[in-house]
Amino acid sequence: MPKRTICVVTGTRAEYGLLYWLMKEIGADEDLELQLVVTGTHLSAKYGLTSEAIEADGFFVDERVELDLRDDTGVGVCRSMATGVSGLAVAFDRLRPDVVVLLGDRFEIHAAATSATVLGLILAHIHGGEITEGVIDEQFRHAITKMAHLHFAAAEEYRQRIIQLGEQPNAVFTVGAPGLDNIDKLTLFDRSAISASVGLASNCKYFVVTVHPETAAGSNAEPIIDALLSSLERFPDHQVLFTGVNADPGRETFASRISSFAANQPERVQLHASLGQVRYLSAIKHAEVVIGNSSSGIIEVPALGVPTVNIGIRQRGRLKASSIIDCAADAAAIEAAIYQALAYDDETVYQKLPYGGPGASVRIKNVLRTADLTAFRKKQFFDIPMAAVT
Repeated sequence: MPKRTICVVTGTRAEYGLLYWLMKEIGADEDLELQLVVTGTHLSAKYGLTSEAIEADGFFVDERVELDLRDDTGVGVCRSMATGVSGLAVAFDRLRPDVVVLLGDRFEIHAAATSATVLGLILAHIHGGEITEGVIDEQFRHAITKMAHLHFAAAEEYRQRIIQLGEQPNAVFTVGAPGLDNIDKLTLFDRSAISASVGLASNCKYFVVTVHPETAAGSNAEPIIDALLSSLERFPDHQVLFTGVNADPGRETFASRISSFAANQPERVQLHASLGQVRYLSAIKHAEVVIGNSSSGIIEVPALGVPTVNIGIRQRGRLKASSIIDCAADAAAIEAAIYQALAYDDETVYQKLPYGGPGASVRIKNVLRTADLTAFRKKQFFDIPMAAVT
């Protein structure tokens, strides 16, 4: 019997980190063949050219689909999506996989889902059913759900929401969050090693900061980044480690402000476009607080036993541990939240997390290997009885 071909698409460093162990599992399974399509920021020097890191990890890249990411306006992102739909269609047509695996909700992933749908390919989607009210990714995520045939939810509440969207219950699997596999499997740096690697003083406390624009209708990027930088000035005894900003509308405003902030305080502030999973998780493990509005602050950071200051509405709607402190996007609120996080001492919360423990990658791989794809190919809307709705 020929091997079942599983095509994984990745467009960002963060998403690749979540897919890494699933790709390893697929590649090691004698019944499966891994195909890999790389697109988005992976192919851009501005974002660290992380496709090189993917190859250094031992993966063969079957197809590269370039996107023009120079214009971060809404029109520019639409042009990138159009380029992605076309280029990804050509890639999928060459590869003709049995299943296309997509994770998350970004615009390039929506483009991949569109291409695969038009070509009649089976789609498997990871991290559906979630809510993030502060970004347009919210709409993209639910749209991808409606195109996908197999669904891998990070929590039971998310599984129920996918079913609520009309997906057949037997096609929706609660598997946990794949990012937790990294914490379980990777050997992280000790404090002195990570400090030397990212340019921090080994004897100074520090924050890790990852912040992206809120892209929902009516959002304004500048007040958020200005408030964050102003609040960080109130903690001169803490060093600050920034990671790069996503390729979202408003990205250039964030990136230029952070770059200037770092350049003016080279002894205190470090900025890295991409750290890779080992350095990123190592930096989090030894940080006092993680600050920003990234999904990693919601899912992975609590699992490492570190409190999170979650700014604004970008992640509003996600399940959260009590170690995550939400605050408004103004300097006073952020400052107060940081002080609250520095005083946080409820160690018991880290034992009961909403996304469970490791093992998601193996669970997803097993479904991809054994699922009757013929049974899932024809999508049928699952109607919830009106009594249940009302």
